[in-house]
Amino acid sequence: MVRAGLTTERLVRAGAELADEVGFDQVTVSALARRFDVKVASLYSHLKNSQDLKTRIALLALEELADRAADALAGRAGKDALRAFANVYRGYAREHPGRYAAARHPLDPEAAAASAGGRHAQMTRAILRGYDLSEPDETHAVRLLGSVFHGYVSLETAGGFSHSAPDSQESWTRILDALDALLRNWPTPETTDSP
Repeated sequence: MVRAGLTTERLVRAGAELADEVGFDQVTVSALARRFDVKVASLYSHLKNSQDLKTRIALLALEELADRAADALAGRAGKDALRAFANVYRGYAREHPGRYAAARHPLDPEAAAASAGGRHAQMTRAILRGYDLSEPDETHAVRLLGSVFHGYVSLETAGGFSHSAPDSQESWTRILDALDALLRNWPTPETTDSP
């Protein structure tokens, strides 16, 4: 019997809220059932299992992030676009830590292909067009930006920068300045002589 008012979308959104409250790793169908004060079995008409729930939360998070990034990037280019894009990721991680963690959840190839992950890659590459990089350097730069944004945000949200000066906002601003300078002056590969 399906409980009135419960839909897959409502359950996924509640799961995303739960992830923000208790951490993405703690989200299960059982925890969600407790939130709605229903038996676990009543959720299985909407969700296959906890893995299905986590995948759906990941897809929601990727979609929300892509929508925010697209709005922030509208009409921007170069350093301005780089800052806007980076600030979306940082802001989303601070506002929705569980959803941000969900956005890093491994997806099977079919789910990944249907996700907003492709939009993220397209937006990153659109930003990099302003820096006139060609392949394979553009791919290297995409990986660099993802690593810096995710690494910084992960350390910051874990409290890694709260114990010393300067404050993390000042460091974030300087890091984005440094990334912009690096992208404008991307190094050429060194040639090495074979022995």
